Amino acid sequence: MEEVIGMLNDLVWSDALIVLCLGSGFYFSIRTRFLQVRHLREMIRLLFDGESSDSGVSSFQALSMSLAGRVGTGNIAGVATAIAFGGPGALFWMWIVAFFGASTAFIEATLAQIYKEKDKGSLRGGPSFYIEKGLGVKWFATAFAIVAVIAMGVLLPGVQANSVAEGIDNAFQIDPLITGVALSAIFAAIVFGGVKRIAKFTELIVPFMAIAYIIAAIAIVAIDFDRLPNIIALIFRSAFNMEAGFGAVFGLAVQWGVKRGIYSNEAGQGSAPHIAAAANVSHPTKQGLVQAFSVYIDTILVCSATGFMILITGTYNVQNPNFGNKEGASEFLYSGLASVTPGAGYTQSAMDTVFPGVGSYFVAIALFFFAFTTILAYYYIAETNVSYLTRKFKTPMFNYALRAVMIAVMIYGSINTAKLAWTIGDIGVGLMAWFNIIAILLLQKPALAALRDYEKQKKEGKDPVFNPKDIGVDNAEIWNEEKK
Repeated sequence: MEEVIGMLNDLVWSDALIVLCLGSGFYFSIRTRFLQVRHLREMIRLLFDGESSDSGVSSFQALSMSLAGRVGTGNIAGVATAIAFGGPGALFWMWIVAFFGASTAFIEATLAQIYKEKDKGSLRGGPSFYIEKGLGVKWFATAFAIVAVIAMGVLLPGVQANSVAEGIDNAFQIDPLITGVALSAIFAAIVFGGVKRIAKFTELIVPFMAIAYIIAAIAIVAIDFDRLPNIIALIFRSAFNMEAGFGAVFGLAVQWGVKRGIYSNEAGQGSAPHIAAAANVSHPTKQGLVQAFSVYIDTILVCSATGFMILITGTYNVQNPNFGNKEGASEFLYSGLASVTPGAGYTQSAMDTVFPGVGSYFVAIALFFFAFTTILAYYYIAETNVSYLTRKFKTPMFNYALRAVMIAVMIYGSINTAKLAWTIGDIGVGLMAWFNIIAILLLQKPALAALRDYEKQKKEGKDPVFNPKDIGVDNAEIWNEEKK
């Protein structure tokens, strides 16, 4: 079974997907004239723009919900696995994915806003909606929705649950099954309250935990600050095959950096647009810029915090890809934690070197909240696609079935092996990325036109208000209704 899943993962995450992710980010950066740099100040200003309504959430709530999806186990355990299999240079390629991915995140979020619709009183949107309305290809939209439900509802929650269970077990020696059951019970209590309850919960938890985690990381780096220049140099040398000790993983540094970068910040994956569509804003570009900035928060801040902690304390291993295939090859290219498997244990060990007996507890708690809020975001995304697929039905039974499946997956994922859980999760991320990036490459014009319209209105001193006809978009009924 594991061999079949591994082969499928290798097929999905071929070099073609790596090129597609990096290439599309570079292309959109050029088309938007590097908005991720030009509009950085505007991104920050817009974080608190707009208020929630009966049908939608505020910009900050949408940011918190999208960060709930972006900031998860990928930021703690994912960075560790990237370093373990790709070496320190993998962190550099995560930064590259974030920089170029910010423009991709803008395009997909803006499209989600343009083509959003109101469903049962709530704003809904995402790739399925903009593929159907913008491209007019219903089968493509349906295919994405099915893949999204499988990925977000079945494949990915187990990864988050597994990392939480591992972290809790390492710190508190609590049986992973007990953690899985407890996680599922809290999940059920929140999701039955709908998108508003999810938004309010993430609005409180995500900023607090992210800030606390970054402060802890800064404290660790500050203690060994004299080592920081050498660590940064090591990252860059490893990223460009200039570090002899990590030459065997140079190609893997790119692969794992891109893979874990996309898993963490979700730029191009097609998950964040579902949440972006729920924001109550006067112009689609506003939420597009907010979502672009959220990629920076996820990777440049939180992932970097984890990476620097692990590297500066030396609490990591780098696997030798030639081990077992080449006579005399050692198991590790670098060994700082020979008995610890790649994952949350690296980060916990890094914390414990500076805060003995406390660090692992802190990471376990941070991991719990990061992963749990990510599972909530997964549920909302899966539910949005279930709603898309079942629009003709008025029964809530499909949503109840989704909740039951996710609860079962979380319990199973908590007792599964970490390696299998991550491989299954990677397949889900890769499949969504394939569908979504192709879609936004085909449907980029409305998003680029919306950006030009926004910039034009800003230059005129206005608070931009969107009229779809101004950019030649006819199939955006919700904006015409708002205008009326």
